[in-house]
Amino acid sequence: MRRTPRIRRARQNDRGASSRPQVVAHRGSSHEAAEHTLAAYVKALDQGADALECDVRLTADGHLVCVHDRDLRRTASTQGIVSTMNLAELDELDFASWKSPWSELDDEAPERNPQEYKVLTLRKLLETVADYDRHVELAIETKHPTRYGGLVERRLVETLGDFGWDRAGSPARVMSFSLSAMNRVRRLAPDLEIVMLVDKAHHWPVLRPVVGADWVIGPGIDELRLHPGLGRHLVRAGREIHVWTVNTADDLDICLDLGVSAVISDRPNYMLELLGS
Repeated sequence: MRRTPRIRRARQNDRGASSRPQVVAHRGSSHEAAEHTLAAYVKALDQGADALECDVRLTADGHLVCVHDRDLRRTASTQGIVSTMNLAELDELDFASWKSPWSELDDEAPERNPQEYKVLTLRKLLETVADYDRHVELAIETKHPTRYGGLVERRLVETLGDFGWDRAGSPARVMSFSLSAMNRVRRLAPDLEIVMLVDKAHHWPVLRPVVGADWVIGPGIDELRLHPGLGRHLVRAGREIHVWTVNTADDLDICLDLGVSAVISDRPNYMLELLGS
């Protein structure tokens, strides 16, 4: 029997009247489709995800693309390094076969649109969100270290500015594990919401004195499980909390107990089902 999470214990957040946390699709609906592909994001949107999460890296010719790893061995079966390749080179690669390597042998598999499984530019993802028939938010993570340093954040803010999304009221927020990156975003776009990601509980005492009072904090679910004091400290400090990567009912219960504002999940549809949405 499926266990229902304790949604009654969730606190109301600032994103609307609903007491449930925002459900954010981690790299799209990445449990079911190849991560960071247009197909994964369209699936997440169709499933009702409130927001989409993506990682961005800068190509050699200055394009922001949605790719997590610095190299392409895992998702495109090549030794290529994203930062040394042009967009045209990346566009020739298949970013989906690794997820379903036997799909071509399945006569009953639905026909694939090749364009939905190529490298996805951030601009294309922003266009998809802008054209969708309901309000959708974006959580964009800049990856560091990178050879381009602060140019990544500068290009990101410029791209958001093309949509009018670099100011207060933007549906986009920017995340990073890099404190320097978050400070750059704050300087470039003072009104953009930013999320300081935390991958180790013992990093928080170091970060606490230097992060802005209005910054969202983004701990990983594993750290909240292993070090429950981290969550309690964040709640007592009145911090808004966004948690990654929340994929099970037990994970969701931890988040609901803390009253987090957003859960970032590979399985947005499952999270919405558990939340009764």
